Amino acid sequence: MRLRGYGITSCPSCSFHILTGSVVPSTTENRHGYFTLSQGPDRQSCATSADLDARLWVRPLSEGSVKPPVFLTSTFVFRTAEEGRDFFDYTVGRRDPPAEGRSGLIYSRFNHPNLEIVEDRLAVYEGAEEGLVFSSGMAAIATAILAYLRPGDAILHSRPLYGGTEVLIEKTLTPFGIQAEGFLDGLDESSIRVAAECAMTKGRVAIDLYRNAVQPDEHAGRYRACEAYCRSDRQQARVSPDYRMRQHAARAGLPVAPRARRRSVDLSLTKYVGGHSDLIGGAVMGSRANLKLIRALRSAIGTQLDPHSCWMLSRSLETVWLRMERAAINAAKVAQFLSEHPNVARVHYPPLLPADVPARQLMERQSGSAGSTFSFEVRGGEAEAFAFLNRLEVFKLAVSLGGTESLICHPATTVHSGLTEEARCAIGITPALIRVSVGIADDLIADIGRALAA
Repeated sequence: MRLRGYGITSCPSCSFHILTGSVVPSTTENRHGYFTLSQGPDRQSCATSADLDARLWVRPLSEGSVKPPVFLTSTFVFRTAEEGRDFFDYTVGRRDPPAEGRSGLIYSRFNHPNLEIVEDRLAVYEGAEEGLVFSSGMAAIATAILAYLRPGDAILHSRPLYGGTEVLIEKTLTPFGIQAEGFLDGLDESSIRVAAECAMTKGRVAIDLYRNAVQPDEHAGRYRACEAYCRSDRQQARVSPDYRMRQHAARAGLPVAPRARRRSVDLSLTKYVGGHSDLIGGAVMGSRANLKLIRALRSAIGTQLDPHSCWMLSRSLETVWLRMERAAINAAKVAQFLSEHPNVARVHYPPLLPADVPARQLMERQSGSAGSTFSFEVRGGEAEAFAFLNRLEVFKLAVSLGGTESLICHPATTVHSGLTEEARCAIGITPALIRVSVGIADDLIADIGRALAA
């Protein structure tokens, strides 16, 4: 992995961090593919603070620390007036930076070293050309949508989406003359065609918004036929919101499988990437061309993530695969237990579907794991669901998901409460539905068994 030539760089082989570009004019790559300064003695390996010549080399900012520092600064110094002019031109898009040059650090609303570190690492993990990190998942989705939509446009989207996204589309954007049309069955091309044709009657379809690996009711595969429909005379954004870094890991050995991106992918970094329920963040991954408008709008309205949270994300990325693997193993056990319990009416977990069901087959093609977030329905309604939730001791009654702890909630009265009852019923959010995010603990089945038996 090679980080940007301007900003902090770090080598995973020897944990050497330097700030390139702000003190000296040029850099060269060391044997690990990371940057050391081009001045000074010939370096065949990364330097440590002990053998740096202070007259010729930049002292490591982290004093030999194995982790990069947190850059708590609002602004950055230019070496020359010409550099300040150039960096502003590059940042606001008036000119493209040189292919091997520096876009520059200006002001932390535009970019900062910790932001660039986590963006580059995410791009490597996702196999994307570029990544942008935001102050929340909703900030990422809203910025991406607003970058491409204009009054009179329409959105074609899968259902269900995250509750906050549903509210954004149905309520927040409607007064601005933006309409939407959703489809439920992502495996039925005819239903997608009908929804696409309906969307085109509402306006120019500027965005296809579909969700991969959907929860809480886990319909699989929302986008297979979207691109066959809805053409426009300007660039169309295809955004795929996703709670988890898609779990190809069981086969690929990585959180996600690298592949070329023709669409933009939105990630809620709060969930599995952050993984400890201690930060809020979001990201958009994709090609540099597709992200250009989104980057410009992020700089304008200030929806980027702060340095400390970026540092925490960099920390979490180091263990994301280990956490996801353990949680997914636990989730499979919990789902199997629930499917056999007489007080559970239904479990929405794709591996429990018959092998010949298309939704399960698609999930297995797309992913190496069903993940650790799913939902189930207790027998009865809201009263029975509440009684079960109130008896739990290990599971924490809270929204969100993807942390090391196990969380559980009642979607109809929490994360999807902003929808009308009709809208909730249409996407399968019933009064008996419960969403569970399984963590890494071992005593989960006993806790659920006690709560269901009481």
